[in-house]
Amino acid sequence: MDLGLEGRVALVMGASKGLGRAIGAALAREGVRVAVASRSAERIEGAAAEIGSNATPFVADAGDIDRMTSLPSEVADALGAIDILVANTGGPPMGAALDHELPEWEDAYRTLVLGPRVLAEAVLPGMRERGWGRIVNVGSTSTQEPIPYLGLSNSHRMAAVGFFKTLAREVAADGITVNTVATGRFATDRLAENAGSIENAEEGARAEIPAQRLGRPEEYGDLVAFLCSERAAYITGTVIPIDGGLLRSS
Repeated sequence: MDLGLEGRVALVMGASKGLGRAIGAALAREGVRVAVASRSAERIEGAAAEIGSNATPFVADAGDIDRMTSLPSEVADALGAIDILVANTGGPPMGAALDHELPEWEDAYRTLVLGPRVLAEAVLPGMRERGWGRIVNVGSTSTQEPIPYLGLSNSHRMAAVGFFKTLAREVAADGITVNTVATGRFATDRLAENAGSIENAEEGARAEIPAQRLGRPEEYGDLVAFLCSERAAYITGTVIPIDGGLLRSS
């Protein structure tokens, strides 16, 4: 299937490993010139080298609002105007609803809400001018069924969904789609850390997920690539789960 993405330019946050890296690789395979960004210069340069010649590394922390303001123009100078934004801005520390002090709440808000908002504001004028754009928010199934001991993530990811759903209605007539992917359990370093080990996570998946396995990051990347495609032009304002059937609510 031709996704019609050849020659487009994408900015993918959190792309040094896990889901972000898989998204960058999936877009690059479709001929997209991908700016892959992460806090670690060493990791993002290694990821870009493995993805291939269509990937260019940029060092950026999603919680650094000044950096989020300057990054899109830096990418545009290097690769061209940004057509696709993937807001994959990571996950805050685990903890119950009242476990974290206010500075940690503020950090999570900057990373999961303000950072994506600033990036969206920066790329939207060009998308509107060209009459084409794709914004994908990497979210969580916790926005539909809160996950125990992920108080910061549960709260701030819901705020992000509210922002992106509001934005989707405002830009739909401009040829821009805005969607959130509700992420289930995928075989990533973060899941292994939260579960104690990847083996623990796999055991839990066999017992609790109808598909009886963890998702593979490349499966996630393929979904995001489709949402960014010409074929998905009528899909906007949605929260799409990819979770092996884990969610019980609609």
